[in-house]
Order: sequence, then structure tokens, then C-alpha cells
Amino acid sequence: MRAERSGNPLDVRPNRPCSAGPVTLFLGGDVMPGRGLDQILPHPGDPRLREPWVGDARYYVRAAEEVSAPIDPPVDFSWPWGEALRIIDGVGPDARVINLESSVTRGDTFAPGKAVHYRMTPENLPCVTAVAPDLCVLANNHVLDFGPPGLEDTLGSLSEAGLLYAGAGRDAGEVTRPAVVPVGSDRRVVVLACGATSSGIPPEWAASGQDAGVSVLPDLSEATADGLTERLRDVRRHGDVVVVSVHWGSNWGYEVPCEQVRFAHRLIEGGVHVVHGHSSHHPRPIEMYRGGLVLYGSGDLLDDYEGIGTDERYRDDLRLLYFPEVLPDGGLSRLRIAVTRVHRMRLCSASAEDARWVCSVLSRTGHRFGTRVDPDGRGMLILGTAVGPAGRSDS
Repeated sequence: MRAERSGNPLDVRPNRPCSAGPVTLFLGGDVMPGRGLDQILPHPGDPRLREPWVGDARYYVRAAEEVSAPIDPPVDFSWPWGEALRIIDGVGPDARVINLESSVTRGDTFAPGKAVHYRMTPENLPCVTAVAPDLCVLANNHVLDFGPPGLEDTLGSLSEAGLLYAGAGRDAGEVTRPAVVPVGSDRRVVVLACGATSSGIPPEWAASGQDAGVSVLPDLSEATADGLTERLRDVRRHGDVVVVSVHWGSNWGYEVPCEQVRFAHRLIEGGVHVVHGHSSHHPRPIEMYRGGLVLYGSGDLLDDYEGIGTDERYRDDLRLLYFPEVLPDGGLSRLRIAVTRVHRMRLCSASAEDARWVCSVLSRTGHRFGTRVDPDGRGMLILGTAVGPAGRSDS
């Protein structure tokens, strides 16, 4: 279902009965269709880069081919998604949310002070629409890689494609406004998108007044969390599923800083049902807290990292698709997870051994939060409660 902007998202209506069944979400991690991926799609843009060691985006294509097999561009727009499309369509989520981490522009105004810039040409945007996202989160550290003109191009391209976005915009009002995705005749998913400087978002990218930019959190304090929930309180209606999508933290490692835990807990206590965290290149622990769901790091989904020799301890070649089901009272009914593996810059079905590896890692790292992950017997993983005492996660 394609999301449409509500006529008045601040119109809070009285409580009324709502559909009894759960709302199923698809939550994806970082979708980075620029740079190398842009070069294999039907309309490759300018390949020139300004990275310390790489000057041409086609290097990333050759690197992937060296560890897998020839790719033979141009590929069709759906190629990078591969088996993920079949899996997502098979689940049939009510709303699909991804973190779109690339500028969509032909511009060449490289943002100063950044080592890596992501850009995809607007003609390749059908690669994004192939997964039919209801919402593209833009509060991240690459959406302004080509300056305000690149952001303007990105927003225009998404609007022309009928794609709803959140977390970046032309002024502070647009940037901080929650997005509303209708679900059926009487349900909605309300998403507030924001990012922390710990993810690499330059502080100067923060939108203010009439200046374009990103929704950058000043800190991860309880007061900041309360400000977000207050903003959501002005928008939400009875029966809404409320999501805060936040770009935060470092690229690697399973440790979750205490300030992130406290921030996530405060959001849940304030009425948020799902905290959709992203930025790390691999999945991080999952928590169930007071009936809500916290994904501390969703990992990458699409990128061009296949052949660049990342740390094998983290298996960032394994990409997860998250399908939380949220009940009308806001409680988590269940979380299913599908495991895919990137090969030839395309998401393929993961092996049973790969799925067991993910179960082991998420169960081990989730023990602190009292969670574990197991096969569901039908080709997916399912979140459950850890056996034995978990460590405190709110210290």
C-alpha cells in the first residue's frame, strides 16, 4: 500500500474502535543504493569519488566481483533486492519503512569534511521503489553528502515518485514533523525520524528555522526523549502504531551504550511502540521493554561493501528483514526475522547455517536484555525470552 500524506496530520480525533488484528511492519536497516550500486543500475551516474583511497565508484563493483562472480551490468532495478522482495511480499506487511542513506542527485557539490559520499542518480530511483516503501527515513549521515542542492534534489525525486519521507526537509517544521502512513480504513503508523551525531551526522546539518537539513538530536537525555514523545502525542490517535526511527551509534561492535538504552526506555515509557535503530553495519541486540520493541541496530540492507574486506567477526554479508507485529493496544505480538545474504551485490536466501549463526549471535548479545532468537520452523527466526537471569539494561 502506498502511503499518502494525511490532509491534517495534527488533527487528533476522539478514541474509536479499531481493527482487532495486529499491524505488521517491515523495518529495514540502511539502504545505500549510491556509489557502487548506482554503477550497476541502468542509469549510472558520475563515478568520481573523493575518498582517501578510492577515486572511482566502479572500484566497489570490481571488488564485489572478485569475491563472488561477474555481475554484468546493467542489471534491472530490482536486482539488488533479489530474494528479499519475495520474502517481504510473502509476509505482506501493512507498512514498509527503510532508512534511505544516500543523496539522490546528479550534483557534484561534495560536502566538505566527509571521507565518504553516497550519491545515486535520480533515474535509478526505481531501485528504491522496487521494494514499495511506504516511508523513507532520511535522518542519517549521507542524505546531505552533496549539500543543500543535493538534498533538494533528493526531496524532489522522492516526491515525484510518490514516496513519503521523514527526518529531513526544507525547514525545521518539515524535518521534525512525524510521518503518517494509513493502514486499512482505521489504523495508522506514525513515524518520527531523527539522528544522533554518534552516527556521523555533522552537527551543522541540523535544520533550523527556514534552513533545510536533518532532524539531529542535541543529546540522548531524558528531556530530549520527552520532547519527541510530546511531539508524537500531538499527532497520535487511538489505535496508532508509533515508531521512532533513530540513526545512532558506531559502525561496528555489539555493545549498546547505556545512554542509548535509557533513551529507548524513555521513549517506550512515553508511548512509543517500536524504536527502530540503525547505523551499525551489522545487526545489534534486540530488546522487549514494557511491551515495546527496541532494535538497537538493524544493520545494513543494501550497500556496496561486499568486496572491501570488513571484519568477518560481524558477518555484515548477512542482512536481516524485520517483521514486528503490533497489537491494537500497542504491545508487541511477535517479531519475525528473515535472514538474507549478499552475493553479487544482490540479496539471496541465506543458508540454514547462516541462520543458526544469527540466532547464536543475537541470543548471546541479547542476553543482557533478556531476549533470544530461535528458528520458527517455517524458514524465519522469532524473538523470544532468554533462559536464565539477564543483566540489568537500565543502569
